Amino acid sequence: MQFSNFSNHFDTDSGILQLMTDLGQSVNPNIECQMLGGGNPAAIEKMEEVFRQEMSTFMEETGQFESMIGNYDSPQGSRRFIHALINLFDQIYECQETGQKSIHPQITEKNIAITNGSQSSFSILFNLFAGKFPDETIKKILLPMAPEYIGYNDVGLGDDALFIANKPIIEHQIDDPLFFKYRVDFDNIEISNSIGAICVSRPTNPTGNVITDKELDQLSQMAADAGIPLILDGAYGLPFPNIIFSEVRPIWNENTILCLSLSKLGLPGVRTGVVIAHERVIEKLTSANAIYNLSPGRFGPALVTRLFESQTLIPLCKEIIRPYYLKKSQHAISLIKESMDDLPVRIHLSEGAIFLWLWFENLPISSEVLYHRLKQRGVMVISGHHFFPGLTEEWTHKHQCIRVSYAAENTQLVKGIEIIAQEVRTAYHSV
Repeated sequence: MQFSNFSNHFDTDSGILQLMTDLGQSVNPNIECQMLGGGNPAAIEKMEEVFRQEMSTFMEETGQFESMIGNYDSPQGSRRFIHALINLFDQIYECQETGQKSIHPQITEKNIAITNGSQSSFSILFNLFAGKFPDETIKKILLPMAPEYIGYNDVGLGDDALFIANKPIIEHQIDDPLFFKYRVDFDNIEISNSIGAICVSRPTNPTGNVITDKELDQLSQMAADAGIPLILDGAYGLPFPNIIFSEVRPIWNENTILCLSLSKLGLPGVRTGVVIAHERVIEKLTSANAIYNLSPGRFGPALVTRLFESQTLIPLCKEIIRPYYLKKSQHAISLIKESMDDLPVRIHLSEGAIFLWLWFENLPISSEVLYHRLKQRGVMVISGHHFFPGLTEEWTHKHQCIRVSYAAENTQLVKGIEIIAQEVRTAYHSV
């Protein structure tokens, strides 16, 4: 049979396909698998108890279960959930020092849409602002700093590349040479007429980088000056699930498209994304929902709406989710220090998200080869070269890094990191 040009999008060497395939199956039933590559959140017992209780309460309410499974929501999503989100944002933007509202545009129901997960959000948004325009120009999404999220790579519907990316500044930490940090290289960012939007994640998957408020303000101003939106991926960030280990403030204005998700609360299976944006963007997103999905799923919003309405979710993020991952991060770093003290490894500062980004300087094999060697031993990681969408220039650094999830159980972390150390040591010694 023959397929259209559109089908070519699904024949690529997709990093996100590799990641999700690894998540869904064991490489070898005879080898114990250490899953350090996927994006599954940790199983946090206290949060699972909260969700179980919410489900029980929901099921006891007459007609709620039947309504959830038996009716479509509007293409924009659950009205009750959207109004709970509006109240949440009203609280977040309240100035603690004065008790007065900070200066920001009023968020209304016209500014919020629900999607079937962040991947669905980005698939729609990127194609709204990149590709071929009515005047025949081709526009792209600017990633001001790569590496960036692996799932961005293959969502373009046209034949042209969807992204253009900038290399970061690599800042070595003076107080501890084990660590480094990527920073936005503003001197080399050019926003021409060929840029349709700027996109940045905070915190960043895969590196755990959290760009500063100053950097984010500068990007926001650059986008506004160019008349293009700033797309802010907050899947791991503010206001929920708040897996950020430094103090930063939330940001939103009518030129910002803020993308959130329920996944890293511990609910990846409900596939629920949230987009806060200018009402014209929400109108387009709602139309896309109707065309591609009829409506977003109802289960995720139904499960968590009461947590928003009772104002208990944000404290749960602050008091349970954030400390849990901070402790996990510190534990994983200690394991790497212990097992790789003789290796030229550097770790990106762990400032948020659920991953560590390891850089093996002058690695004699590519990170892709290392990935396959580890996979043969039952350890799943992600090769770093998948995380540089839009960066077409050759850069050896791309092939010296791997992403490691520290959300796995501690026994898997210990075994997996030790095997990584063994394989990397073998690679260096084989030269």
